[in-house]
Amino acid sequence: MSQVHHPLSDFIEYSEAEMLNRAQHNYQQIRRRHSIRKFSNRSVPKAIIEQCILAAGTAPNGANHQPWHFVAINSPQVKAQIRHEAEALEQAFYAGRAGEEWLDALKPLGTNADKPYLEHAPWLIAIFSKKRNEEEGEQKTNYYVHESVGIATGFLIQALHHAGLATLTHTPKPMSFLSKVCGRDKSNERPYMLIIAGYPSDDATVPEHALQKKSLDEIASFL
Repeated sequence: MSQVHHPLSDFIEYSEAEMLNRAQHNYQQIRRRHSIRKFSNRSVPKAIIEQCILAAGTAPNGANHQPWHFVAINSPQVKAQIRHEAEALEQAFYAGRAGEEWLDALKPLGTNADKPYLEHAPWLIAIFSKKRNEEEGEQKTNYYVHESVGIATGFLIQALHHAGLATLTHTPKPMSFLSKVCGRDKSNERPYMLIIAGYPSDDATVPEHALQKKSLDEIASFL
């Protein structure tokens, strides 16, 4: 494949003062993002979800193979099926499969095996990672799949928050049931994460524990 390059025409340079202002503004906006577990059933237009997924698709990734697939779920029947499957797994998880240390770590968040938000929220977005892409009948290996899909997931969460929606990440173990429910039962794919998206309910809360963020000194070093 020949190498074709185009001039970088859409980069915008700001003054250092404006850069700092934009960085501070972004921090103030993103710090309002909270994982919630009580969602309203208010509808959210499909077009909003589409734009957020398009934003996720711009994430940097290995060799630009874009090793991801997003399944946006609005169907009440499919959401009910996902809740049924997920709660069955969560019952075993909270009954001891997780181990005492893990369960102790979750206690401050007040989580349990009941996941009503999987039905109440207007949208669930199942994210799948792809070990290989199929192009013109040929299987091509993807690279840095886990890292690439992780970055795209972060882009998606930020996009949903920026659009004005609340989110929650959900990773039932094992997640293989999502492949069948979403019609993605493929040998080259595996479920990566489930994002719940919508409006918070009137009685939505944020655990005190979740508000305790580490300081800059704790999370960064400058050499």
